[in-house]
Amino acid sequence: MLKIVGITPHPPLIIPEVGRDELVRVRQTVAGMERLSRRIREAAPGCLIVITPHGPLMREGIAVQAGPRLEGDFGDFGARGVKVFLETDAALLEQLQRETEGEPLRPVVLEAGDRRLRRRMFIDHGAAVPLYYLQQAGVSVPGLHLTYTFAPRRDLYRFGQALRRAIEARGLPAAVVASGDLSHRLIPGAPAGYSPRGAEYDRLLVELLREGRVEEILALDEELVEEAGECAYRSFLIALGTLSGESFRAEIFSYEGPFGVGYLVAELRPAAAEWGSAPAAAEERSGEKKDAPADPVALARQALRHYLEHGRPLPAPEPLPELLSQRAGAFVSLKKGGELRGCIGTVEPVRQSLAEEIIMNAVSAGVRDPRFAPVRLEEIDELTFSVDVLMPPEKIESEGELDPARYGVIVRSGHRSGLLLPDLEGIDTAAEQIAIARRKAGIGPHEPVELYRFEVRRYS
Repeated sequence: MLKIVGITPHPPLIIPEVGRDELVRVRQTVAGMERLSRRIREAAPGCLIVITPHGPLMREGIAVQAGPRLEGDFGDFGARGVKVFLETDAALLEQLQRETEGEPLRPVVLEAGDRRLRRRMFIDHGAAVPLYYLQQAGVSVPGLHLTYTFAPRRDLYRFGQALRRAIEARGLPAAVVASGDLSHRLIPGAPAGYSPRGAEYDRLLVELLREGRVEEILALDEELVEEAGECAYRSFLIALGTLSGESFRAEIFSYEGPFGVGYLVAELRPAAAEWGSAPAAAEERSGEKKDAPADPVALARQALRHYLEHGRPLPAPEPLPELLSQRAGAFVSLKKGGELRGCIGTVEPVRQSLAEEIIMNAVSAGVRDPRFAPVRLEEIDELTFSVDVLMPPEKIESEGELDPARYGVIVRSGHRSGLLLPDLEGIDTAAEQIAIARRKAGIGPHEPVELYRFEVRRYS
């Protein structure tokens, strides 16, 4: 299970042996790093994934230095005696390779002796800085060292989704640390020059992270990101992909920019990890755990009710009925008085079973759909639930291959995509389907798009 995601900066000067007298100017960041490291230690991870912008950058995919033991120090910053290490979790890497088969981004494994490595199995400062604080806190577990690549945003996000699947298949509690500094252009004389848009970018990104507005992070204005002169955005996209389809609680520990570079320390706690706490376990041991229904619609209703009553997800049925044991994307829709009250789903599966997909999407449809106020417990009996289980999408060449009564549609243009389910009231033509999906994705009516169609099994 993914237990915790950490957001960290990586200025070497927050290492006491490097920063020395300057440490007082970044005391908020130091305190934030110490606090985050304690939180990660308390999560008791069995594996650690560090995503950095400063390792070997590969055009063809996400670089993974495959050890078996990576080592680093701060010699380039005057403190060679300060060392960090990370042992490679070979089983996790193998699982990640399986989970990314057929994906747009795959791991590029770099082993000892690879000529593409400038320094043999060396941990760059982007990973070394958070590892220093983690190891000071007593966190020394195997894991993976990943370096992002310059790829479309959605591809990075999808790599994060595959990483989450690999974590789940590995079966160990895991922590992910996304390393990166925010704008390098906050003040005149900053390392990358000055731009007033640097502070604008930092304020917006911190706000969106705090509020869990992932789609808006994915759709950040490209000019704003470029003007900010950042090195964190792509690390964050991969990390957010590991949280795909799941609600999470974000806590900002610190933000400051005394040297013209934005340093953010934050914790993103997955809902399942937060809710799967000792009280929940005690309740299950005491025999109060209730069996969940096998019918998708009844399961969705009970999942939302359970969350509103107890503040944590409903456990999946055990044993899983055959229908709910498969993996598939699913949308849960809520209506009240015939009007939409919430709809959230996943195009592709991100959990281990359809049961888990329905449970978490039912909760998200009830309390996370940004178009509506959260559902109240007293409303539950007034709601009509439906569950659409998605079949794998197939690419098509024209709208002539669509039938709104039978097929849903996905439109894609670069990192933007929009989806519309089939057989919706008032939508009678493929042209209407595509137009609405374009608007949902912010794609103009004349921009070129790729089209995909899919069928669903609808339960209502």
